[in-house]
Amino acid sequence: MDYVVRPVRAEEWQRTREIRLAALRDPAAPIAFLETYEHALAQPDVFWQERTAGAAVGEHVRQFIAEAPGGQWAGTVSVLVERPAGEPGFGEAAEVDQAHLVAVFVRPEHRGRGLVDALFREAVDWAWSLTGPPLERVRLYVHEANARAEASYRRFGFVPTGRTLLMEGDPAALELEFEIRR
Repeated sequence: MDYVVRPVRAEEWQRTREIRLAALRDPAAPIAFLETYEHALAQPDVFWQERTAGAAVGEHVRQFIAEAPGGQWAGTVSVLVERPAGEPGFGEAAEVDQAHLVAVFVRPEHRGRGLVDALFREAVDWAWSLTGPPLERVRLYVHEANARAEASYRRFGFVPTGRTLLMEGDPAALELEFEIRR
């Protein structure tokens, strides 16, 4: 694989914005992301600058990208650190020290090349390397109808926990929690 997987840099906010907008235009976006293209597009530059700066050096969030040989950002994943003493995580307050993978996206023309696995390896390795109380698990949620994403997550080693959440905006649908334990 000729891709480079690395954390974003603070000065790359415009590229961070571009790949997020591309993700939100993907046909799977309505069941994969809790944000709309229109909402993200309306955000001012300062929003993207602060978001990228925080994800570049933060201890509570880190964004990784997969860069293709020509320089295009082919994929991305973000890691949120959730601690029991911190703010509630996605769905509920953290019961254990954990990380949460969000905003997983690989451009269609780069799929099937192992990029999800490469992004997850970097994200999980980063989570396990954090100082402080060790994280016990890395989790993510997937929409019950997103079979393609679920297959990728299972292939990497994520297993279902049995926990579910109602899908924001569609209470008839479920988000399924998957995890990898340390």
